Amino acid sequence: MKTIRVVAAVIKAENEKGQPMIFATQRGYGEYKDGWEFPGGKIEEGETPQEALKREIIEELDTEIAVGDLIDTIEYDYPNFHLSMDCFWADIIRGDLVLKEHEAARWLTKEQLGDVDWLPADIQLIDQILVSWGRG
Repeated sequence: MKTIRVVAAVIKAENEKGQPMIFATQRGYGEYKDGWEFPGGKIEEGETPQEALKREIIEELDTEIAVGDLIDTIEYDYPNFHLSMDCFWADIIRGDLVLKEHEAARWLTKEQLGDVDWLPADIQLIDQILVSWGRG
């Protein structure tokens, strides 16, 4: 089975109440169109995962990010390929998260994480985000 290596950004911020939020995007193309995911994309030859993530977020969202710690590498078998996804915390340095390739986007608090239809690989990351936020 073919392996596709990608990176994903868990872009974080706080709402007006000081609650942590993350940025989720809805796919606008392809086999998994309309599924919700963390933004990112494929790692090109010669790039580090962090370089790929910075490039992808500029291309997809016209936004510059600071890539933080690796949260996890998610391994997931889709029907036609194996996905290996390095997931990093990220903060916005500059930009307004302009949707160039996605249908929609939302900032989600802990209570709202279940409100969107996550793609299967991305679901695996939700529990780790909740743990890092503290489930309380």
